[in-house]
Amino acid sequence: MGLNLKSTSSKVLASAALLAAAAGVAGMGTYGGFTTSTSASAAVNSGTVNLAVGSGASNRLSVAAAGAVPGDSIQRAVTLNNGGDQNLASITLTTTASPSSKLDTDAVNGLQMKIDGCSVPWTEAGTSPSFTYTCSGTTSAVLASRAVTGSSLALTGLASLTATKTDYLRVALTVPQTADNTFQGLNSTMGFSFDAIQRGAGNK
Repeated sequence: MGLNLKSTSSKVLASAALLAAAAGVAGMGTYGGFTTSTSASAAVNSGTVNLAVGSGASNRLSVAAAGAVPGDSIQRAVTLNNGGDQNLASITLTTTASPSSKLDTDAVNGLQMKIDGCSVPWTEAGTSPSFTYTCSGTTSAVLASRAVTGSSLALTGLASLTATKTDYLRVALTVPQTADNTFQGLNSTMGFSFDAIQRGAGNK
């Protein structure tokens, strides 16, 4: 009976040892395994928005006019160029006066402004400052006649809404026939600010 008891005890120990070994293998499986990794990169470049006016004969807005009387017209050419690499949503014009007078504050009898575009550069004639312009291409209305002073005036039909494109504009100011003696000897210096808004956001 003593031998049987000993034999039984050995089997139990052996079983316990096998279970411990199995547990060890299971533990190794928990902390081991195949691994891998990879990476990628993406370059992002920002666009440029650049609207510029011309110089010299391409920007006659800097040429002053003097001695205007009712019925006179003042014509000035200006070129707008989209020198950026992005299209634009809109281009607006804001005009201000400094110094100011009834010439720019009287919306009815003061200076009136109209802007036309030409598909090619305007042909300039006359002696400075009395310029006149004709279009050998196609003309388009950019801004209908209105009082000279205005804020964020919408300009229509512009080619320069598209990147790298150019607009050839003629700004015409007129003194209405209705301007009376109270307009004599007045002085207004008009400033023209063309403001561009970037295109709408999208997926890139």
